[in-house]
Amino acid sequence: MRGVIMNDKIDINYKDLRSYREINLSNLEHNLREIENIIDDNCKVMAVVKADAYGHGGVEVSRHLQKLGVGNFAVASIDEAIELRKSKIYGEILVLGYTPTSRKNDLINFNITQTIVDNDYANKLSETEGRVKAHVKIDTGMNRLGANCKDLENIVSIYKSKNLQIEGTFSHLSRADSLLEEDVAFTNNQIERFYEIIDKLKSENIDVGKIHIQSSYAILNYGHLKCDFVRPGIILYGVSSSPMDDTIKDIYLKPVLSLKSKIALVKDVKKSETVGYGNNFTTAKQTKIATVTIGYADGYPRGLSKKNMRVLINGEEGNIVGNICMDQLMVDVTNIDNAKAEDIVTLIGEDCGKYVSIDDISKINNTINNETLTALGTRVEKIYTY
Repeated sequence: MRGVIMNDKIDINYKDLRSYREINLSNLEHNLREIENIIDDNCKVMAVVKADAYGHGGVEVSRHLQKLGVGNFAVASIDEAIELRKSKIYGEILVLGYTPTSRKNDLINFNITQTIVDNDYANKLSETEGRVKAHVKIDTGMNRLGANCKDLENIVSIYKSKNLQIEGTFSHLSRADSLLEEDVAFTNNQIERFYEIIDKLKSENIDVGKIHIQSSYAILNYGHLKCDFVRPGIILYGVSSSPMDDTIKDIYLKPVLSLKSKIALVKDVKKSETVGYGNNFTTAKQTKIATVTIGYADGYPRGLSKKNMRVLINGEEGNIVGNICMDQLMVDVTNIDNAKAEDIVTLIGEDCGKYVSIDDISKINNTINNETLTALGTRVEKIYTY
C-alpha cells in the first residue's frame, strides 16, 4: 500500500492499514503558490525534498511538484538523487551534501549536480576524466560545508577546475530563523560575505552561475535578497520549525501531513491497576483503555509518555497513558462512549473540527517539527490525497 494515490478511481480500505500518514497534495500546491507569490518574478523555487521530502515521500512529492512547474530539486545524498532520477524526475537535482569521489560516474551517468564542499574536494573530483555538474558552496560563517569565504584564491581555483561544470554558487544562513538583534547581525554578516565573494568572482570574469542563499526562514525574513533560486524546505510542507519562531513575512501555510493509526482493542481496567511498561500509570477509577497500533519504532516519540498528550478518536479527545511502547501506545478513552476496535486515531491533524498540531508534539518533546516529521518510520504507510 505504500505511496498509494487516493482519488475517485481507487478504493482504499483503511482497515488494511496499521498506521498511516495522509499527504494532502492540494495543500502542498497551496504552499508552493504562497511561496511563489512572495519571491521575485525572476527567482525560481528549488524544492528541498531531502529526507524523503521531510517524511512526506520524496518521489511522490517531487512528481507532483514537477507537474506544478518546479524544475529544480535539492536532496542530501546521491542515493536520494538517483531514486528521483529513476522515478522520472527530469529537472536539476542538486546534492547538498558530500558524495564520495568514488561515485563520480554515478553523478555523471544520472546527470546529478554535486555541491563542491571545498577546494580539496574539487581537486579530487577533477583528477579523473568526465565532467561533473556542480554548485560551489561558500562557507560564510556556519563552519559546516563550503569553501572558506576568506580564501578567495582557493575559491577561484575551484571555478577553473577542468572537470567541473560550475552552474551555481550558494551559501546557507545558520541563524535566519531568529530575529534577535545579535542573530540578525550575524546573518547580515553572512549575507555581506556571500555577495562580496560573488562580486569579486565576477570582477575576475568568473561565471558564478545561478546563486542562492535563502532556505525557508531566509525566504520569510530576508526576502529582499536578489537570487536566482530559493530553497524552501519545512515551509513547503506547511509548518514552521517551531511555533515560537517569529518571521517578517507572514504567509498562510497549510499542513500537508496528518498522522493516523487505529485501535486494536478496548478493555476495562479496574481502579488502582497499572498500565504499560514500568507500571507508571495507575488508574484512579475504573477506566477504559484503548491500545493503538503505533509506537516509537514508527517515529511517534517515546518522550511524550506521561505528558498527557492528546489524540482524537471519533472527534473526541483522549489522553495517552503509560509509557509509549515500540509498536503500540495506550489511550484513556473513558469519556469516549463509542470507542472500539478498528476506530481511526488521529495523532496529528483534524478530526470532526478538532485538531492536534505537530507543534504540540514537537514542543512537548523538546524538539523541532523537522525532526518530528523526518522521524516517522517506514512502517507508517503514505496515502496521497487531493
